Amino acid sequence: MRCVFAGTPAVAIPSLEALLASRHEVVAVVTRPDAPRGRGRGVGRSEVAAYADDHGLLVLTPPSPRDPEFESRLRELSPDVCPVVAYGAMIPEHLLAVPAHGWINLHFSLLPAWRGAAPVQWSVLHGDDVTGATTFRIGPGLDDGPVFGIVTETVRESDTSGDLLGRLSIAGAGLLVATLDAIEGGEVEAVAQSAEGVCLAPKVSMDDARIRWSDPLIGVDRRIRSMTPNPGAWTLIGDERLRIGPLVHGQVGETLPPGQVRATKNAVWVGTGTQPALLGQVQPAGKKSMDAADWARGLRSDSVTFE
Repeated sequence: MRCVFAGTPAVAIPSLEALLASRHEVVAVVTRPDAPRGRGRGVGRSEVAAYADDHGLLVLTPPSPRDPEFESRLRELSPDVCPVVAYGAMIPEHLLAVPAHGWINLHFSLLPAWRGAAPVQWSVLHGDDVTGATTFRIGPGLDDGPVFGIVTETVRESDTSGDLLGRLSIAGAGLLVATLDAIEGGEVEAVAQSAEGVCLAPKVSMDDARIRWSDPLIGVDRRIRSMTPNPGAWTLIGDERLRIGPLVHGQVGETLPPGQVRATKNAVWVGTGTQPALLGQVQPAGKKSMDAADWARGLRSDSVTFE
């Protein structure tokens, strides 16, 4: 089938790779416009755009899918199907019928659970044991279209959102190609989602990423892992923000009040609502990530509390 692929971040690249290696033809790639990226905040291409450039693919970067010029170009391309992976914008209803087989989205949850922009982060934050990826036909609503297929993935105790999303992007790429194969062969019908088990996963905010030290250790651990690598879990020390990486497990320290820091020569403990947390890597504002014990050696006081 003739495909116009829509995607923006690096997590979409495995699916684009899989499509290029399949029997389907990728006639163009749609991605978000060039924008400030990286620590230097220089304007640059999206990861998908850069990959598509390297592979000689036609790249479309409409300011919005509602742009009339984009609609005209899409109709000229006459796609049979538009596969979508983390594109980052809602497809307007008047464009949904342009491809004969619709817009087929690969979403990184087991729908109807975690509809929205950040399904993996919310899954890790809420302690799900199992998650997965779903292919469905996009409709006018938010991730509520009929489902073609799923693949499941165990959430490991040490998984960050980045770890889990990396595995799901690979497994999901295979699912997406298999879904297109089945659609082309008339071997699959989309099934309406259940009305039960619906929950939302909106884009995470910086407040969502702020650590609540009064939470039990398991909650602190989940919040840190769910926000790693993006946007990054953080806390305040005085009026400065400190980014906190995944905790170290397997050791138990003495009880501390929530947020109170106790540093030894080789370890940094922080009190939670239950057992203390053992820090791994931390990143002060404007500096590189470093071992927590190395960071603690620069403290001017033995009595520090995170807020």
